[in-house]
This record gives sequence, structure tokens and C-alpha cells, in this order.
Amino acid sequence: MTGSGTYALLAVPFLGAAVLVAVLAGVVSARRRRADHSGIRGRSAVLAGVVAGVALLVMTGVFNNVIVGLGIVAYDPALVLGARVGLFPVEDLAYSIGAVLLLPSCWVLLERPGQGRRPPSRPPSRPPSRPVRSDRRTEPSRRPEETP
Repeated sequence: MTGSGTYALLAVPFLGAAVLVAVLAGVVSARRRRADHSGIRGRSAVLAGVVAGVALLVMTGVFNNVIVGLGIVAYDPALVLGARVGLFPVEDLAYSIGAVLLLPSCWVLLERPGQGRRPPSRPPSRPPSRPVRSDRRTEPSRRPEETP
């Protein structure tokens, strides 16, 4: 490690906040699962989060290498830790990791308890239709040739 790591120091508070929110979401999710006794939904959500997280990290690696390779973005060598993933410094992945933690965590925390756990309700059935009675006199229909 050659640099002072200023870019890493900028990422630490963001990543720390994301980890705290993820831990809180994990606790809330575990309590809800115990109350509902539904572990299958939780496992599939974790699997979906892992797949999405891996996809985001791969895309971040590809696009960060492209923008650094084209010279669109440049990092001061004195401000990086020294470790690189291709052309970009490893600390740049902290923001993607934070996003991978924050999005599902916010989803869990903002979900109302019991939301999404009930089967969808069917629309209320209508009573059989009855003829509507009116006090208005009805006239017999006219033939087209009788129309004035």
C-alpha cells in the first residue's frame, strides 16, 4: 500500500452507514420471519439480493475500467490505497457494495408488517342482477317507417 488512502477514508462513513442499516434490516427481518413462520420467502429474497449484488459489482468493474482506461476519470496515485481492480482503485467498489447493502435493507425496513404475505384478495362478488323497476311509462318501439 503506497498512498495515504484518502479515497478510502471518504468511502468509510458511507460503507459504515450501509452496514449499520443492513444489520438493522436483518434484525427486523428475523423478527418478522419468526412471527410469520415463513422462511422460504426470506431465502428467495436473499438469493435474489446476492445475484443482483454480484451483477452490480461485475458491471461496476467493467464500466470503471472503461472510464479510467478512456481517461474520463483519473485518480491521484497519492490518494489511493494502492490496490487496484484492473485500472481503478479497489476503494471505488465501496460505493457499489454500499448500494448492494442499502437497497434491500431499505426495502425490508420500509415494508409494512404483513404486507405481501397474504394471498391476493379476490374482488367482492356482485349479487345476482335483478331487473330495475321504474315508474316511467315505456312506449313501444317504433318501426323505422313510422318515425316522423
